[in-house]
Amino acid sequence: MTPQALPASRVPDPMDAPMLRWGIMGPGWIAELFTRSLQAHTRQVVTAVGSRSLDRSQAFAARHGIPAAYGSYEELAAADAVDVVYVATPHNFHHAAAAVALAAGKHVLIEKPIAMNAAEARDIRDRAEAAGLFAAEALWSFFLPKFDVARQVIESGTLGKLTTVIAEYGEHYDPSNRIFDPALAGGPLLDLGTYPLALITTLLGEPSQVKAIGTDHDSGVNGQISAIMSFPGGAQAIVNTQLHNFTPTAASLVGRKATLNFDGMFNRPGGFDVRYPDGTALRYDEPAGSHFDGLHFQAAAAARSIHAGGRGVPERPLSESITTMDVADEIRRQLGIVFPGE
Repeated sequence: MTPQALPASRVPDPMDAPMLRWGIMGPGWIAELFTRSLQAHTRQVVTAVGSRSLDRSQAFAARHGIPAAYGSYEELAAADAVDVVYVATPHNFHHAAAAVALAAGKHVLIEKPIAMNAAEARDIRDRAEAAGLFAAEALWSFFLPKFDVARQVIESGTLGKLTTVIAEYGEHYDPSNRIFDPALAGGPLLDLGTYPLALITTLLGEPSQVKAIGTDHDSGVNGQISAIMSFPGGAQAIVNTQLHNFTPTAASLVGRKATLNFDGMFNRPGGFDVRYPDGTALRYDEPAGSHFDGLHFQAAAAARSIHAGGRGVPERPLSESITTMDVADEIRRQLGIVFPGE
């Protein structure tokens, strides 16, 4: 029987999350948006910021009314007025920055991708487990209310058995952007491809087969990747990510009973449709939004878990973060993409 309506989101009001004191490690553009989102939509308090440049830390602190600014990650991690560190460095420094915070006894929420490769992701997991500390990947999309509704739709069997997941993400960048820098593990795979790869692996698990093709960019980084995957049980997935221009950033989840189509951009706040073969459609409406409208949900989820003594979050378990990195590693292996330090 076709459901008459889609379920409501179960995501609690972020304002109700217990207040924690946050330190920002790496005052770049995503840290700006994260801080603004926290300050506008939650009771979380950003008490400190740390950078390898004291001037940058002080400027960031002044813009956001943050009381403490440090000129090193080690000083930030050692600060008594910090409960949890948000790691927002360039992604090839995520592992080292998280290790510094964990060694100082601080919980960590690490901007996506959690690390540069699966080995680093596993090491973060192991360090957090050994220290008895919280660690999670800040893949903000999975904490949005629409993804909670989508999970309920899938888990209830509304779509039937999933047969196919199709997801893509492309953007246009100014030539000066770090995504074109080979020394910073540039290319679209980690910056953009994490979103569709994470969606696919979260829904279908680890693939039994991956076939990838890629195209180089003039800057020396990879410019585009496409991959097809097969999974135990017969499901398949298609992923594309590229840095040449904007794409719809679409995602479709195809089941034997119905298909769920996310509005583009699928990784941001917005709605989706569930469509049946007879033409019936059910709609989940959520205002389209930006990072400012959604980054705070992950912080609220982390705060609730940490306050309750948790070591992770169900929205993005470390095991799923590692699986995503395993697949990204296999794609890079097939294409001969090696990042600095590997």
